[in-house]
Amino acid sequence: MARLSDPVTILKGVGPTKAKQLAALNIFTLEDLICHFPRGYEDRTRFVSIADLEVDKPACFKAVVMNTPRTHHIRKGLDITKVQVADHTGRLNLTFFNQKFTTEQLQYGGEYVFYGTLTGDYAGYQMTSPAFERIDSAPVVTRRVLPIYPLTAGISNATMIKTIRQAMAVCDTPREIIPEEIRRQYGILPAERAYQAIHMPASMEEAELAKRRLIFEEFFVFSAGLSLMRASREQKAVAPYQKGDLSPFYTSLPFALTGAQQRAIGEILSDMQSGKPMNRLLQGDVGSGKTMVAAAAAYLAVQNGQQAALMAPTEILAEQHYTGLSRLLSPLGVRVKLLTGGMTAKEKKEVREEMASGGADLIIGTHALISESSAFARLGLVVADEQHRFGVAQRSALASKGTAPHLLVMSATPIPRTLALIMYGDLDVSILDELPPGRQKVDTFLVSEKMRARINAFIRKQAEEGHQSFVVCPAVEEAEELDIKAASVWAETLQQTVFPDLRVSLIHGQMKSGQKEAVMADFAAGKADILVATTVIEVGVDVPNATLMVIEDADRFGLSQLHQLRGRVGRGSAKSYCILTSQNKNPETLARLKALCNTNDGFRIAEEDLRLRGPGDFFGSRQSGLPVFRVANLACDLKTLKQAQAASARWIEEMGTEDTPEAETLRRRIGELFRRSQGTMN
Repeated sequence: MARLSDPVTILKGVGPTKAKQLAALNIFTLEDLICHFPRGYEDRTRFVSIADLEVDKPACFKAVVMNTPRTHHIRKGLDITKVQVADHTGRLNLTFFNQKFTTEQLQYGGEYVFYGTLTGDYAGYQMTSPAFERIDSAPVVTRRVLPIYPLTAGISNATMIKTIRQAMAVCDTPREIIPEEIRRQYGILPAERAYQAIHMPASMEEAELAKRRLIFEEFFVFSAGLSLMRASREQKAVAPYQKGDLSPFYTSLPFALTGAQQRAIGEILSDMQSGKPMNRLLQGDVGSGKTMVAAAAAYLAVQNGQQAALMAPTEILAEQHYTGLSRLLSPLGVRVKLLTGGMTAKEKKEVREEMASGGADLIIGTHALISESSAFARLGLVVADEQHRFGVAQRSALASKGTAPHLLVMSATPIPRTLALIMYGDLDVSILDELPPGRQKVDTFLVSEKMRARINAFIRKQAEEGHQSFVVCPAVEEAEELDIKAASVWAETLQQTVFPDLRVSLIHGQMKSGQKEAVMADFAAGKADILVATTVIEVGVDVPNATLMVIEDADRFGLSQLHQLRGRVGRGSAKSYCILTSQNKNPETLARLKALCNTNDGFRIAEEDLRLRGPGDFFGSRQSGLPVFRVANLACDLKTLKQAQAASARWIEEMGTEDTPEAETLRRRIGELFRRSQGTMN
């Protein structure tokens, strides 16, 4: 028998070319292949008569070939084969393109089973290139439930079926990890039967049972991993922080904190004084004041002789945090430093020396903070901003720079409770559900291209009143296959044709770090009237003078991403607006965009976004840090999620310390899932 860890190249017919094609689907080993699950099924077990075939509805039917198939050569590269079949209810013409072999396979007078889709109207019906096989042959493409797999160039569904079957014939399926008692309690199939049934189900019902088992298994593995992380954390002890005196911090603020901010600070201080490492998520909508809460935590850490580190996902955001927190905390004696990849080698060396010697109290930076060359003298607090851009492994990497430091992760992307259960199951949660005074509702409108002249007039009006506008495009460069606005081209059009008298600047993710920072700094300083951008400005950009956000081809973005972009305006005292443009006529798409126009509540928007788009697109791209589930869907499988969480918690409590084969396999699977999740980081 082969091993699950063996490469796919041990299979017959899988050479270097096929292996490369499979690699595009992240399939490298036999286990990867066996765990490449169908995205759906076609039920080819139910038969209808020719008379009962429905247009555009695939179906199976039995029929006799009524004449000898004839092939006509139309032109180079195009042959058409035609044949007529019949049953007791009627006749049907079949057409095959470039399938000359059908003249030999379909024999006059023979009875076959066909699977295809009827086309045509009252003037005549036909079927094009149906799958077929003799009625006395073994069922391969008809008379069975056929799995439909995610594919890539060069790999057909038939090839995938054949390759997976070959893998399952030469090695065992993945080992059982769910104890028999739990399987019995929740009606879960054993592993071997589930893996067989997911690929070769005898019925749609069996396919559903197999799918449920694998969904439960994925949730069970991840929930167990979070439980182990939480248990490990609770076993650690740190010196409790003294209460400290936050009054200088509160006095230095130019505004009063909201009740939600005060509550969150209280929860954080309680954690820091508990003698256990804090692991807390600070979740709040755009502009809810999370940074001030993090600043209070950092101030307390410094008062207790510890260092604090704040990791941001982009240099623009890190620079912005550095500017704001330096202004706030430096007068209080806190030595604030910045460390980013874009700094010169000399600058980075100087900052790292101060970090290692204890000469820096609060270090703000990007991924440079977790590089091997970065060391801290006494790291006591880690703050990760925009947590969904990092994930479990990266926040753990920064935390490992200290001895059980307190951890505070922040997210301005409102996350539905369903998703938070998975993303942050190892964390306690604080929610900022109030906006500070001065933050205002942004009026949002959905318009079509017909309103272009009015949009341009409104942009000009903002400039005439001394305000600035963002214009966001879904792409950087033009693509022939996509009829969407590209930032580079649109910026040139606006500057040269539409607003030659205004100052138009451009920023996108393909620019170098220094270029992006310079563009943003100039825009924040009022040196441009219009900033054309991609989603690089989605988080952390603070330009109070910007009053208008125009989002081109808004249907190309997720609701939560649109909400984040909208949050870039409305940060000053002037009335602000958001205009969504879309040419999409799909009713569901329009309903989704109108939902954004009807509310500024990020949590409501997030729930709707998760329901409509699923977690895979929740953050506008494959979300970082989220588990890469092969079968489970967080939006649809909540009941199974809760069952798996309860089961894994019980397993950890009863068997977590025992060295059983099941425990060993589960721990291996937990590690694999976290590593696979880490592989999707932006």
